[in-house]
Amino acid sequence: MTIPLPKIIGHRGAPRRARENTIEVFLAAREEGADGVELDVHRSLDGTLVVHHDAGIEDFGVLAEQPFAAIRSRYAWLPTLVEVLDACSGFLVNIEIKNSPNDADFDPAERVAATVVELLHERAHDEVIVSSFNLASIERVHALDPGIPTGYLMAAKPMPLDGLALAAAGGHRAIHPLFAMLGGTALVDVVEQAHALGVAVNTWTVNDPEEIKRLAAAGVDAIITDVPVEARAVLAG
Repeated sequence: MTIPLPKIIGHRGAPRRARENTIEVFLAAREEGADGVELDVHRSLDGTLVVHHDAGIEDFGVLAEQPFAAIRSRYAWLPTLVEVLDACSGFLVNIEIKNSPNDADFDPAERVAATVVELLHERAHDEVIVSSFNLASIERVHALDPGIPTGYLMAAKPMPLDGLALAAAGGHRAIHPLFAMLGGTALVDVVEQAHALGVAVNTWTVNDPEEIKRLAAAGVDAIITDVPVEARAVLAG
């Protein structure tokens, strides 16, 4: 049986081409042959969903403590999620909700998750998956709309098979383990068990050509990478 090639997802776009998490870099990822992009979302004080990796910006403060007008006035390059979805029409967008307890804008009420769902309901046509390291965030998304695909991110804990069990039990459609968690025989076990449960395996952040080959050969569903053009070349053989 031929193993399908994994999708290539640009990690915050194609960050070696331009500033990460910007419209420019997402368009660059499309030019480089990516199937989609991964981005990070936070909220402004007045509830606008903004695309930025960290909760705050040095010498400016926490984004959730600033109105969007102040953010846009200071950082014209920092896009809203609406602007990114518009620019990436017809392109898969992995929306990572940043809401871990150690984040400066941690919100146990999961307002970002709820606002993401509201936005996607308004638009209806976007191809997305919503992911988070915080299981509660994707649980909130799933509770509000089980039709929105969700993925459980993992970097150290839980281990992939444990995370898979949690994801499958919660109705989530994917797990997103750090590629270093998929060494040796663990890779095959995780992929086989995930696919048996109908759960995709999307791994990050994979830039080494040999790792891309190894993961693709095992049947992972998506490779999240800083170098979409190089990943595409590797998969093309």
